[in-house]
Amino acid sequence: MLEWGAVRRLIAAALAEDVGAIDLTSEIVIPEEARARFVLRTREPIVVCGLAVAEAVFRARAPACGFEAAVREGAVAASGTILATVTGPARGLLTAERTALNLLAHMSAIATLTRRYVDRIAGTKAVLVDTRKTTPGLRAIEKHATTVGGARNHRLDLAGGIMIKDNHISVCGSIAVAVARARAAAPLLTKIEVECDRLDQVAEAVEAGADVILLDNMPLPMLAEAVALVAGRVPLEASGGVTLDTIRPIAETGVDFISVGRITQGAPPVDIGLDATIEAGR
Repeated sequence: MLEWGAVRRLIAAALAEDVGAIDLTSEIVIPEEARARFVLRTREPIVVCGLAVAEAVFRARAPACGFEAAVREGAVAASGTILATVTGPARGLLTAERTALNLLAHMSAIATLTRRYVDRIAGTKAVLVDTRKTTPGLRAIEKHATTVGGARNHRLDLAGGIMIKDNHISVCGSIAVAVARARAAAPLLTKIEVECDRLDQVAEAVEAGADVILLDNMPLPMLAEAVALVAGRVPLEASGGVTLDTIRPIAETGVDFISVGRITQGAPPVDIGLDATIEAGR
């Protein structure tokens, strides 16, 4: 679900950045009374994500505008598909155009790439999860987009769970000490995940009582050994350098989760445009 407090702050900042003091072109060229009818149209196949965010952007500059979605969130839309119709004061809608398109296209790009990863592991038990490798300020919409694409959210922020990584272990001295400290002070329902890059660490994490173990940058044979070693006692997450080419073999080792930073960091842009028909004098 979208966290609308964060989304509204993002929209306000994005519009302030894009508009500046005034939309000089629209204020000079477009009559104040002019109205327009716009269609949002994808120019390539996409997984649709972010129409509600685009609507909120348009309403920020034209509160009484009409917005009618033509497809549902998460739908696969062919090139040329009309995604939504927007009607209202031309000035306000044109001022909001680029910000609305930027956010809609970015969210749809992430959802589209995420769906490709999800499709690659279909039929295995592995679940795709996202990471905190997000664009600063855009986490709320980027993590929503991964779920629309079919992934699950990992931690939304550092308060969302305990993940004991290599540097935490180095400072504490051992996995056992780090997990014991976490277990003693963590809220009752908070899970503790431990990052391991060797099999002896995996064994230590199981013995220490970790709730989840992250297998960091392990080659396929080592992943398979870790799965056999743990034998279902603790859920396993594979992470590090996962691509569309490697995710299926990783899933086939038997891990429970695969985390991929590329779905938020490397989603190729998608092309969505806005086409207008002026309703002169209305």
